Amino acid sequence: MPSLGADMQFGTVVEWRVKPGDAVKHGDVVALVETEKGVIEVEIFASGVVESLVVQPGQKVPVGTTLATLSGDGKKEEHPSAKPAAVAAAPAAPAPEPQPAPVKISSVPAPEPSVRQRISPLARKRAQELGVELSTVAGSGADGSIAVADVERAAEGVRRAAPDVSPAPGVAKGLDLSAMRRVIAAAMARSKREIPHYYLSTTIDMRKSLDWLAAENAKRPVTKRLLYSALLIRAVALALRSTPDLNGFWIDDGFKAADGIHVGVAISLRQGGLVNPAIHDVDKKNLDELMESMLDLVNRARTGHLRSSELADGTITVTNLGEQGVESVFGVIYPPQVALVGFGKITERPVAANGMVGVRPVIDATLAADHRVSDGHRGGRLLIAVDRLLQEPETL
Repeated sequence: MPSLGADMQFGTVVEWRVKPGDAVKHGDVVALVETEKGVIEVEIFASGVVESLVVQPGQKVPVGTTLATLSGDGKKEEHPSAKPAAVAAAPAAPAPEPQPAPVKISSVPAPEPSVRQRISPLARKRAQELGVELSTVAGSGADGSIAVADVERAAEGVRRAAPDVSPAPGVAKGLDLSAMRRVIAAAMARSKREIPHYYLSTTIDMRKSLDWLAAENAKRPVTKRLLYSALLIRAVALALRSTPDLNGFWIDDGFKAADGIHVGVAISLRQGGLVNPAIHDVDKKNLDELMESMLDLVNRARTGHLRSSELADGTITVTNLGEQGVESVFGVIYPPQVALVGFGKITERPVAANGMVGVRPVIDATLAADHRVSDGHRGGRLLIAVDRLLQEPETL
């Protein structure tokens, strides 16, 4: 069971996307796991052939528990933020019989004796949400088992006939918001308790960036236009190249620098709650690629289709509350990360430059950093680098 953030202790396997005998490679989605923040697509970090599925759908297990066993030459890739799992070795599960009996799990209603189809717990739940009668659904899984995709295909047919009953777009299903708030609170309490935060703030003149952005967008079709938030995220990523001790993890009483710059973006969900998925290798993307990644990430976060690597790989977090009218934000570091950069809204203020006072658009940039890893001198260098890059937007 992967760790999908500091606020995760347990996960529930709701559906397997593979079966024993299937060949898998690094990055394949092999299972759906439910956490307090929704259902996540879990990617595999090794290549090989699935030997057995150790944890069955419906089982809630701690982070670090073995979910499946593999055979093959592929070597497991350890994630830098994952703690070594102290899990007792268990004998490999026997190969499944050709006609296995349904597994009865106490937390999931057992199927009626007359029902022969196997139904994953998440598929049953989705069927209830969408009003789909399971007896009318054809399963595509092993032995005709019904998966979430089968239920959603059946529901799609109903929606075509009656579009007025479609669920509201952009709303993730099945989230327990009270549970989400509890795990967020636990992670933030741990962060403030264990991490010696220090805070820095600076005001950045955005005139050059906004002028460049307006001229650039005037050349583009509406669907390809850039948002100023892409400039902010890109500037942070490039600034981290010169301050690598702010890009990484505090693990086992020591700092581990990250191999890449994967910027976690704080995204508020429309029905409440917060997630912090990462955009990978931001310093290697151009602005068009970054915009595409941002829009895709926000859409999937709000419809409940995030991947495990996006929740586990963030090396620093950027939060932007400018749209909410906030002028400054002093964030709480998301462990095991060691820094967070915050941006407020762009406001017009009187600014003195070259002996003259004028009104210019400015933005407050803040840094929350871990004093065990860096100090105000290093943190100040990061904010200075962000400012310098935003004065040269054509270089982003």
